[in-house]
Amino acid sequence: MTQRLHLVFGGELVDPTKSVFKNVDDIHIVGIYPNYQAAFDAWRAEAQRTVDNAHMRYFIAHLHRLRDEKAEASSTEELG
Repeated sequence: MTQRLHLVFGGELVDPTKSVFKNVDDIHIVGIYPNYQAAFDAWRAEAQRTVDNAHMRYFIAHLHRLRDEKAEASSTEELG
């Protein structure tokens, strides 16, 4: 069975129309989830909790897309 991990994270943005964090040190890591539905539920809870702050944004990162185990060298290995 293929595992499809998802990371939920967020924080305050410099401008609500862009995805640039005001302070990277203050990024809130909500957690890593075993499937999209669990990640979506966590994302929704954080988004609703911070709905009054227009500068707060939460995102879902598809960790399973960062590394292709079948490829000889993934794009992340080439960066190092």
